[in-house]
Amino acid sequence: MSCFTIVGGQRLSGVIAASGSKNAALPIMAASILASRPVELRRVPQVADVQTLGMVLNDLGLTTSWSGDVLRLETADATPIRARYRLVRRMRAGFCVLGPLLAKRGSAIVPLPGGCNIGDRPVDLHLKGLAALGADLRLDRGYVVARARRLVGATIDLSGPRGPTVTGTANILSAAVLARGNTLIRGAAREPEIVDLGHFLIALGARIDGLGTSTIEVAGVEQLGGANHRVIADRIEAATLLLAAAISGGEAVVTGVVADHLTAVLDKLADIGARIEFAADRISLLAEQPPRPVDIVAEPYPGIPTDLQAQWTALMTLANGRSTVEDSVFPSRFQHVAELNRMGARIECARGVATIDGAGQLCGARVTASDLRASAALVLAGLAAKGETMVHRVGHLDRGYERLDLKLRGLGARMCRHNLQDHP
Repeated sequence: MSCFTIVGGQRLSGVIAASGSKNAALPIMAASILASRPVELRRVPQVADVQTLGMVLNDLGLTTSWSGDVLRLETADATPIRARYRLVRRMRAGFCVLGPLLAKRGSAIVPLPGGCNIGDRPVDLHLKGLAALGADLRLDRGYVVARARRLVGATIDLSGPRGPTVTGTANILSAAVLARGNTLIRGAAREPEIVDLGHFLIALGARIDGLGTSTIEVAGVEQLGGANHRVIADRIEAATLLLAAAISGGEAVVTGVVADHLTAVLDKLADIGARIEFAADRISLLAEQPPRPVDIVAEPYPGIPTDLQAQWTALMTLANGRSTVEDSVFPSRFQHVAELNRMGARIECARGVATIDGAGQLCGARVTASDLRASAALVLAGLAAKGETMVHRVGHLDRGYERLDLKLRGLGARMCRHNLQDHP
């Protein structure tokens, strides 16, 4: 198990390139099961979740090979239909193989998903949508067993109490492209990662309209081919880097990113007093003063992403005054708060809302990450803290950030990775 040691107080400055989006690459990789010819995906981040899904796909008869950041996938054996529990349990996106497997091979046996411990994330809408397409579904000892000779188009509503389901939209969209007839998906997720998945499916030969809206129309086709597709930039990583610059009182330029994917975040960064400039493929931030307290609500796209809630909470610990951070998507996703309080933060949580009385200064401490984005929040706090911070269990971070420690060091951060046994 690795940990980071961070010496805080360094002002970050520099230019850094955004990696490809993990949250876009994973459902696209899963949808490669649908292809009848080879698929090449460019700008795929080499993070742990991508490696894990690659092993899932290997079990399902696909070959995977890398050349730099290009991932090539091809079906060598179209008979396997069972995904391994020990792999899918590591991440929720592993469940995205269910729709493509069912649509392409007529059967699928996929374990209920795992992933970060950030609250209840049921898959009932996934199953409801597949059942509407004609799938025969049952649960057997923690596995979803699904069968259908051929799926049939239907009208499906994926609206949920916490907003649209992103992985559910990915599963249903990927299944519907091979269904007989037309499918109308209402309450669809609008996230850029779903749009990117749709563009990949279209490149394979799918017929899809309405991407980026809450209503997606799919005209089923008999077969899909191959494709060469470039994954979009990781907007969560890009925003995390901008927040790192802000919490350090520094400046950074993040390149290769689509500013329109982060409009709500950039507006809030401007509200805290940061100077924001952006062009077609880059965003720059300059933080000359401590952040002003700003309230946010994490919500589905185009709102502030829940995947940035923890990092924003860390930033607000330095604000002079009171702020609130609410998470309407995962109201229990505040396990990082106790660790931030160990560093001198003053945060109280109740009913999905964190109230932060800005301390103005954090102190280095030993802290432990509980999930992917909590890891990033603790790293950001360490960048600003006085003295040395040690962040344990950074394997969580490696699931979704591509060499984040090296990128931050490139901006001037004083941090290094250690094996846990080196620091008892």
